[in-house]
Amino acid sequence: MKSLRNKVALLTGASGGIGHAVARALATEGVDVAVSGRRADVLEALARDLRDRGVRAAVVPADLADLDRVDSVVDRTEEALGPVDLLINNAGVESCASFTRRTREDLTATVDLNLTAPMLLTHRVLPGMLERGAGHVVFMSSVAGKRGAAYQGPYCASKAGLVTLVQSLRTEYASTPVGFSVVCPGFVAGDGMFQRYLDEGLTPPRALGHTTLDRVAGKALVAIRRDLPEVQVNGIPVRPVLALAEIAPRLAERVVPWFGADRFFRRASADRGLLDSAAER
Repeated sequence: MKSLRNKVALLTGASGGIGHAVARALATEGVDVAVSGRRADVLEALARDLRDRGVRAAVVPADLADLDRVDSVVDRTEEALGPVDLLINNAGVESCASFTRRTREDLTATVDLNLTAPMLLTHRVLPGMLERGAGHVVFMSSVAGKRGAAYQGPYCASKAGLVTLVQSLRTEYASTPVGFSVVCPGFVAGDGMFQRYLDEGLTPPRALGHTTLDRVAGKALVAIRRDLPEVQVNGIPVRPVLALAEIAPRLAERVVPWFGADRFFRRASADRGLLDSAAER
């Protein structure tokens, strides 16, 4: 997709920081955007901003933790703006806790929102994209989907699922005009997850750095235009560490803790009283 003008995008998780940035970046390119999320008032304000930028915008409130809402989100988008050309799966949830301190409901809810809902939305819009001969799907994953961090098991597992889902879809539909990309940000300044830690007095490790909302949004658009399989957006280069983890997993287990992510998430879990007895020793 060299030109995105007059395309129709469905953006989930639009009420958060990354969602806002992606929506505005799409509008700058002339894309009509359906913004979906749980906070209708925030979505209405965002939609007004997008319309002021000269594009059509529709508000499609939904909590995708309820998987029965998937079809409705697509139907309402297409009723308001037309067939979906771009799907940006951005909705997600993250939390810190020892694995044994999580409930079964927490485990399944994280996977449902982060992995199952994007998969179902893609399953819903893909036939139309194939029939029309154009389309692109973006999955917002995380660097945590490339290398698991302690106390983040369900989040890392669900985000890793998005990475391999894109690999599978790109192979399966390589001969079609529909593209698939995964974006893997690290800590993102201005995003709700990052801000929550700051509000709790926690500062993410300097060794990991952080990136910006606009950079993440810009990389997502580059991925669409260039049909990139994967884009990593982090404060520091992480590919060498990820490559080391593939080549020498045991060595990586000794190197990765130097960056401080595991200690950071351990402290976040402890502050919430969500460490198990083994982790507390």
